[in-house]
Amino acid sequence: MSATSTTAPNRGGYRRSPLHRLRSLPLYLAGLAVFVFSVFPVYWMVATAFKPVGEIFTRQQTFLPQAPTLMHFDRVLNGQLIPGVNFWQFLGNSLLVTVGAVAMGAFLSLLAAVAVARFRFKLRTAFIILLLIIQMVPMEAMIISIFINFRQLSDATGAQLLGNLSGLLIVYTAVSLPITILMLRGFVVAVPKELEEAAAIDGASSWTIFWRILMPLVAPGLVAASIFAFITAWNEFIVALTFLGRSTDNYTLPLTLSYYFGRFGTEWGPIMAASTLLTIPVMIFFLFVQRRMVSGLTMGAVKG
Repeated sequence: MSATSTTAPNRGGYRRSPLHRLRSLPLYLAGLAVFVFSVFPVYWMVATAFKPVGEIFTRQQTFLPQAPTLMHFDRVLNGQLIPGVNFWQFLGNSLLVTVGAVAMGAFLSLLAAVAVARFRFKLRTAFIILLLIIQMVPMEAMIISIFINFRQLSDATGAQLLGNLSGLLIVYTAVSLPITILMLRGFVVAVPKELEEAAAIDGASSWTIFWRILMPLVAPGLVAASIFAFITAWNEFIVALTFLGRSTDNYTLPLTLSYYFGRFGTEWGPIMAASTLLTIPVMIFFLFVQRRMVSGLTMGAVKG
C-alpha cells in the first residue's frame, strides 16, 4: 500500500472520511423520503382500520387511533355482504385461483423458457418480441375480446368458462406467462449445457434432466417470476367482475370492496379493514420467498 493513500483499510473494508459521508447525506435523505412516501399510505390504511367512525370523519386527523376498535374487522369477518356468502368463502376463492394460477404459470413458463433458450427454431426471435408486445398491452384492452372468445368456446364445447373460477384461472395464468417466460429464459441460459450433456451420457432421460438438474438450478427464478403471477391474480378486479357476473358464490376478495361503496356514502372503516386483511397474505408470501426472490432477481440479470 502506497504512502499517499488517504484511506486505511479495516476489517469491514475501507473507512469513509467524514467529507465523503456528508456528500452521501442527500442521497440517504432522498431514499428516506421515497421510503416514507411509499409506506405512509399503507400505514394510514392500517391506522384507519382501527379508528372508530367518529375519528375517521373528523377534520382533526391523528396518526394513531385515539380509541382503537376492532369493529370494522368484526364486520368484515363476520358480516355477510351477499346473502349466504361470507368473508371466508371469498378468501377461499381467492386462494384457490391465485395458487392455481401461480402453479400453472410457473410450470408452463418454465417449459416455454427451456424451449426458447435451448432450441433453435424458425421465428424464435419474433416469438420473443411478441412476448414483449403482449406484455405491454393492458388487460383492459383485451378483456372484451377474451370474454367473447370464452363465451363462444363455452357454447361450442359446453365447458362453462364464464361464471366460475376456471375461466379466471386460465386468464390469470395466460396474463402472467409473457413476463415469466422472459425472466426464466435468462436463468435457463445461465445453466451450463455441460451439466445436461453429462447427465444424458449417464443415461438420464429428458424428464430426469428437467426435474433433477434444471429445476433446482432455476428454482430462484421460479420464485421471482411467481411473484408477478401472485400479485396479478390476488389483486385483480376487472376480469373477475366481468367473468363472474352474478355468480356471487365464486367472488374473490377484491370484489368485496365494491360493496362498501354505496349510493348514500362510502364506508371507509370496513374498506380499510378489508384492504388490510387483503394485504396480509401478500406479506406472508413475501416473507416465505424473500431470500429466493433477491437471489432470483440478481441471478436472472447475468445472462439473457
